Amino acid sequence: MVADMLSRRHDNPTRSGRPRSAAADTAILLATRAALVELGWSKLSMGDVAARAGVAKTTLYRRWASKNELVVDAVAVIFDEIEIHDRGSLTADIEGVVLQFAALLERPETKTALMAVVAESTRDDALRDRIRTAIVDRQKGLVVKGRERAQARGELAYESDPEVAARNADLIFDVIAGAVVHRTLVSAEPVDEEWARGFTLLLVAGLGANQGA
Repeated sequence: MVADMLSRRHDNPTRSGRPRSAAADTAILLATRAALVELGWSKLSMGDVAARAGVAKTTLYRRWASKNELVVDAVAVIFDEIEIHDRGSLTADIEGVVLQFAALLERPETKTALMAVVAESTRDDALRDRIRTAIVDRQKGLVVKGRERAQARGELAYESDPEVAARNADLIFDVIAGAVVHRTLVSAEPVDEEWARGFTLLLVAGLGANQGA
Protein backbone atom coordinates (compact mmCIF):
# COMPACT_ATOMS: atom_id res chain seq x y z
CA MET A 1 0.00 0.00 0.00
CA VAL A 2 2.79 2.43 0.91
CA ALA A 3 4.63 1.49 -2.26
CA ASP A 4 1.54 2.32 -4.34
CA MET A 5 1.19 5.71 -2.60
CA LEU A 6 4.82 6.53 -3.28
CA SER A 7 4.54 5.46 -6.90
CA ARG A 8 1.55 7.76 -7.45
CA ARG A 9 3.15 10.62 -5.52
CA HIS A 10 6.45 10.65 -7.42
CA ASP A 11 5.54 9.25 -10.82
CA ASN A 12 7.12 11.33 -13.59
CA PRO A 13 6.63 9.84 -17.06
CA THR A 14 9.01 12.33 -18.71
CA ARG A 15 11.95 11.40 -16.52
CA SER A 16 14.66 9.24 -18.10
CA GLY A 17 17.01 6.73 -16.52
CA ARG A 18 16.42 3.79 -14.23
CA PRO A 19 12.98 3.50 -12.62
CA ARG A 20 12.79 4.48 -8.97
CA SER A 21 12.89 1.82 -6.33
CA ALA A 22 9.76 1.77 -4.18
CA ALA A 23 11.74 -0.10 -1.52
CA ALA A 24 14.33 2.70 -1.40
CA ASP A 25 11.59 5.34 -1.19
CA THR A 26 9.94 3.51 1.70
CA ALA A 27 13.25 3.09 3.54
CA ILE A 28 14.10 6.79 3.11
CA LEU A 29 10.76 8.03 4.43
CA LEU A 30 10.87 5.62 7.38
CA ALA A 31 14.39 6.81 8.16
CA THR A 32 13.28 10.44 7.92
CA ARG A 33 10.54 9.97 10.50
CA ALA A 34 12.85 8.02 12.81
CA ALA A 35 15.50 10.76 12.57
CA LEU A 36 12.94 13.45 13.34
CA VAL A 37 11.81 11.67 16.50
CA GLU A 38 15.39 11.14 17.65
CA LEU A 39 17.09 14.34 16.51
CA GLY A 40 14.38 16.94 15.88
CA TRP A 41 14.10 19.22 12.87
CA SER A 42 17.20 21.34 13.46
CA LYS A 43 19.62 18.41 13.75
CA LEU A 44 18.14 16.26 11.02
CA SER A 45 20.30 16.16 7.90
CA MET A 46 20.01 14.59 4.49
CA GLY A 47 23.26 12.73 5.13
CA ASP A 48 21.91 11.18 8.33
CA VAL A 49 18.73 10.08 6.58
CA ALA A 50 20.72 8.53 3.74
CA ALA A 51 22.88 6.60 6.19
CA ARG A 52 19.88 5.34 8.15
CA ALA A 53 18.11 4.27 4.97
CA GLY A 54 21.19 2.57 3.58
CA VAL A 55 21.27 4.62 0.38
CA ALA A 56 23.74 7.03 -1.18
CA LYS A 57 23.18 10.76 -0.68
CA THR A 58 22.96 11.10 -4.46
CA THR A 59 20.03 8.67 -4.41
CA LEU A 60 18.32 10.84 -1.81
CA TYR A 61 18.89 14.11 -3.68
CA ARG A 62 17.62 12.62 -6.94
CA ARG A 63 14.29 12.16 -5.20
CA TRP A 64 14.10 15.19 -2.90
CA ALA A 65 15.94 18.45 -3.48
CA SER A 66 15.78 19.58 0.14
CA LYS A 67 15.09 18.50 3.70
CA ASN A 68 11.81 20.43 3.63
CA GLU A 69 10.46 18.44 0.67
CA LEU A 70 11.62 15.17 2.20
CA VAL A 71 10.00 15.72 5.58
CA VAL A 72 6.69 16.86 4.09
CA ASP A 73 6.52 13.73 1.96
CA ALA A 74 7.44 11.58 4.96
CA VAL A 75 4.43 13.05 6.79
CA ALA A 76 2.14 12.95 3.75
CA VAL A 77 2.55 9.22 3.27
CA ILE A 78 1.30 8.66 6.82
CA PHE A 79 -1.83 10.71 6.22
CA ASP A 80 -2.48 8.84 2.99
CA GLU A 81 -3.34 5.89 5.25
CA ILE A 82 -6.59 7.59 6.32
CA GLU A 83 -9.63 6.27 4.48
CA ILE A 84 -13.30 7.16 4.67
CA HIS A 85 -15.10 3.86 4.89
CA ASP A 86 -18.80 3.49 4.17
CA ARG A 87 -20.17 2.83 7.65
CA GLY A 88 -23.79 3.39 6.68
CA SER A 89 -24.33 7.01 7.70
CA LEU A 90 -22.65 10.40 7.56
CA THR A 91 -22.29 10.44 11.34
CA ALA A 92 -20.58 7.06 11.41
CA ASP A 93 -18.35 7.92 8.44
CA ILE A 94 -17.12 11.13 10.10
CA GLU A 95 -16.53 9.39 13.43
CA GLY A 96 -14.40 6.82 11.67
CA VAL A 97 -12.22 9.46 10.00
CA VAL A 98 -11.86 11.44 13.25
CA LEU A 99 -10.69 8.36 15.15
CA GLN A 100 -8.25 7.38 12.38
CA PHE A 101 -6.84 10.91 12.27
CA ALA A 102 -6.42 11.07 16.03
CA ALA A 103 -4.74 7.66 16.12
CA LEU A 104 -2.19 8.83 13.53
CA LEU A 105 -1.45 11.98 15.54
CA GLU A 106 -0.72 9.85 18.59
CA ARG A 107 2.14 8.12 16.79
CA PRO A 108 5.45 9.73 17.86
CA GLU A 109 6.78 10.00 14.32
CA THR A 110 3.61 11.73 13.11
CA LYS A 111 3.39 14.10 16.03
CA THR A 112 7.04 15.15 15.82
CA ALA A 113 7.12 15.45 12.05
CA LEU A 114 3.87 17.39 11.75
CA MET A 115 4.75 19.87 14.48
CA ALA A 116 8.19 20.38 12.94
CA VAL A 117 7.01 21.10 9.41
CA VAL A 118 4.17 23.36 10.57
CA ALA A 119 6.54 25.39 12.76
CA GLU A 120 9.11 25.64 9.97
CA SER A 121 6.46 26.63 7.42
CA THR A 122 5.73 29.85 9.32
CA ARG A 123 9.10 31.07 8.01
CA ASP A 124 9.06 29.36 4.61
CA ASP A 125 6.35 30.10 2.05
CA ALA A 126 7.54 27.36 -0.30
CA LEU A 127 7.28 24.80 2.49
CA ARG A 128 3.78 26.01 3.33
CA ASP A 129 2.75 25.56 -0.31
CA ARG A 130 4.20 22.04 -0.34
CA ILE A 131 2.27 21.13 2.82
CA ARG A 132 -0.90 22.41 1.19
CA THR A 133 -0.46 20.41 -2.01
CA ALA A 134 1.06 17.22 -0.55
CA ILE A 135 -1.06 16.89 2.59
CA VAL A 136 -3.99 19.30 2.90
CA ASP A 137 -5.35 19.15 -0.64
CA ARG A 138 -5.05 15.38 -0.73
CA GLN A 139 -6.94 14.99 2.55
CA LYS A 140 -9.69 17.33 1.40
CA GLY A 141 -10.55 14.61 -1.07
CA LEU A 142 -11.91 12.60 1.85
CA VAL A 143 -14.37 15.39 2.60
CA VAL A 144 -15.56 15.48 -1.00
CA LYS A 145 -15.98 11.71 -1.09
CA GLY A 146 -17.83 11.60 2.23
CA ARG A 147 -20.14 14.45 1.24
CA GLU A 148 -20.98 12.85 -2.10
CA ARG A 149 -21.80 9.60 -0.33
CA ALA A 150 -24.05 11.42 2.16
CA GLN A 151 -25.80 13.23 -0.69
CA ALA A 152 -26.42 9.93 -2.45
CA ARG A 153 -27.99 8.58 0.77
CA GLY A 154 -30.22 11.66 1.01
CA GLU A 155 -28.53 12.89 4.19
CA LEU A 156 -27.23 16.10 2.64
CA ALA A 157 -28.65 18.34 -0.05
CA TYR A 158 -26.77 18.70 -3.33
CA GLU A 159 -25.07 22.05 -3.94
CA SER A 160 -25.74 23.48 -7.37
CA ASP A 161 -22.93 26.06 -7.26
CA PRO A 162 -19.44 24.46 -7.60
CA GLU A 163 -17.78 27.41 -5.87
CA VAL A 164 -20.09 27.10 -2.87
CA ALA A 165 -19.46 23.35 -2.78
CA ALA A 166 -15.69 23.91 -2.82
CA ARG A 167 -15.87 26.52 -0.05
CA ASN A 168 -18.01 24.23 2.07
CA ALA A 169 -15.56 21.34 1.57
CA ASP A 170 -12.72 23.59 2.71
CA LEU A 171 -14.69 24.65 5.77
CA ILE A 172 -15.62 21.10 6.77
CA PHE A 173 -12.00 20.01 6.42
CA ASP A 174 -10.75 22.96 8.48
CA VAL A 175 -13.26 22.26 11.25
CA ILE A 176 -12.39 18.56 11.49
CA ALA A 177 -8.62 18.94 11.13
CA GLY A 178 -8.47 21.97 13.41
CA ALA A 179 -10.49 20.38 16.18
CA VAL A 180 -8.60 17.09 16.19
CA VAL A 181 -5.14 18.67 15.95
CA HIS A 182 -5.94 21.13 18.75
CA ARG A 183 -7.40 18.39 20.94
CA THR A 184 -4.47 15.99 20.53
CA LEU A 185 -1.43 18.23 20.04
CA VAL A 186 -2.32 21.47 21.83
CA SER A 187 -4.67 20.48 24.65
CA ALA A 188 -3.09 17.00 24.92
CA GLU A 189 -6.50 15.47 25.57
CA PRO A 190 -7.64 12.09 24.24
CA VAL A 191 -9.83 11.71 21.20
CA ASP A 192 -11.81 8.69 22.30
CA GLU A 193 -15.07 7.33 20.95
CA GLU A 194 -17.15 9.51 23.29
CA TRP A 195 -15.40 12.72 22.21
CA ALA A 196 -15.51 11.72 18.54
CA ARG A 197 -19.23 11.01 18.79
CA GLY A 198 -20.02 14.33 20.48
CA PHE A 199 -17.90 16.31 18.03
CA THR A 200 -19.45 14.52 15.05
CA LEU A 201 -23.01 15.12 16.21
CA LEU A 202 -22.23 18.81 16.62
CA LEU A 203 -20.70 18.98 13.13
CA VAL A 204 -23.52 17.04 11.48
CA ALA A 205 -26.11 19.28 13.14
CA GLY A 206 -24.28 22.30 11.70
CA LEU A 207 -24.39 20.71 8.26
CA GLY A 208 -28.14 20.32 8.52
CA ALA A 209 -27.98 16.63 7.76
CA ASN A 210 -30.83 14.16 8.15
CA GLN A 211 -29.44 12.10 11.01
CA GLY A 212 -30.44 8.51 10.63
CA ALA A 213 -27.89 7.08 13.06
